[in-house]
This record gives sequence, C-alpha cells and structure tokens, in this order.
Amino acid sequence: MAVEEESTRQSVLDLIIEKGPVTAAVLAKILRLTTAAVRRHITALEEDGLIEHLEGSQPVRRGRGRPARHYVATDKGHQGRSEEYSDLATKALNYMKHIAGEEAIENFAAARSRDIERRYAPVIRAAGTDPRSRALALADALTADGYAATVREVGTGGFAVQLCQGHCPVQDVAGEFPQLCEAETQAFSRLLDVHVQRLATLAGGEHVCTTSVPVALPTPRRRGRTKSQGISRMNEEGQK
Repeated sequence: MAVEEESTRQSVLDLIIEKGPVTAAVLAKILRLTTAAVRRHITALEEDGLIEHLEGSQPVRRGRGRPARHYVATDKGHQGRSEEYSDLATKALNYMKHIAGEEAIENFAAARSRDIERRYAPVIRAAGTDPRSRALALADALTADGYAATVREVGTGGFAVQLCQGHCPVQDVAGEFPQLCEAETQAFSRLLDVHVQRLATLAGGEHVCTTSVPVALPTPRRRGRTKSQGISRMNEEGQK
C-alpha cells in the first residue's frame, strides 16, 4: 500500500476513534474526500477488524437509500494507541492490592486524581470561567495526551455538553480497577468547577467515555402572583 494511502486510512481510523459513532459522509466532509473513497478505507478497516458498524445506532436517512451506518473502533482498533506498559500496570496494581489491600488502590486513585488536576489546571484557568470554554480547553489538553477528546452539544436547550473521549490509554487497567475512572471524573469536576456526571466508559464496554458537563442553568418559571392578581387581591382586602 502506498504511503499516502496508508496515511489516509490511518486518518480515517483516528477520526472514527475520536468522533465515533460516525458516518462515512461525515468522515468524507472532514477529510475533504469523496464518500466513495472513504468507504474504500472503511471496508479495509472492517476487514482488518479495526472498526465495526454500531448495531442499534440511530439511522441517518440518505434520500431513498438505506440508512447510513455509524462506525466505531473495535478493541483491536484501539490497541494501536494503548499504553505499552498497561499489562505491567495492571499487574503492579494487583500486587499492591494483594499486599496492602483495597485501601491502597483507593489511595492510588486519589493520588492520580490530584495529578490529573495539577496537570490540566493551568490550561483550564487560562480558558476563563465559562464551563463550556473550560470543557473545550480540557478536551484539547486530553487530545494532546492521546485521549482523542471532543465536546459535543446535547439537545437544543444549551444547558449541557458532553465531553467525549474516544480513546483511553489506561483502558485495560481501568477495566479491572474502575477506581481510576471515578478518580478521573472527580478531577474533571474540580477542574471545570461544576458537578459532572460520567455516563459511559470505554473500560465499561462502551464505545466512548462520555461525561455530561452542565454549562448553564435552566431559567425557572416564576410562580408568584401576576400584577393583575395582586391588584385584585388588594381590592378584595379593601372591601373587607
């Protein structure tokens, strides 16, 4: 395979990891390629077991044709980005648990949470106080560290966004020690200065780590009396 062809195929895989579930049409638009060209790479990636179409995803209609497929990376597709020493890390944590008990794992997770906070705090502070801007800055910082992170809008209310991580360098370790995911979530909450909620994780078998980040509060409806009701009430009291 030519170098350019291989590079394009890797770009398709990287985008599926980052933005999946995603359609061929969206990939083609981002890469400025024809949909047919992207489909050729998708077919090759599927044959290599690096991606798959997501069963049960919301179909996107393409005129009179069949619904467009949404693609996600498989475990094999993620392996190329996995930390080289993930197996060693898992064994080390298991040894720590055996020697020092569950509390040692909890302490390690808490220490990792503080490390995450220290690492990204300067970037987040530079983004200002707006939660959406902070979430975008965090996504950029995570992507630079190999997490393939994006921020996606939720619905039309504008009250929350989703911080999505298409890859997790410690996925295999976190699968056995979910305390690492919990520690990361706590660090995100402190960094963004809002209460975030983890909705899904790669370690838990989902196709992306998804964290809900509130960025605005709904405007509550006032339940007080209207002006006319207040005047009517005053008149009633005056007649007594």
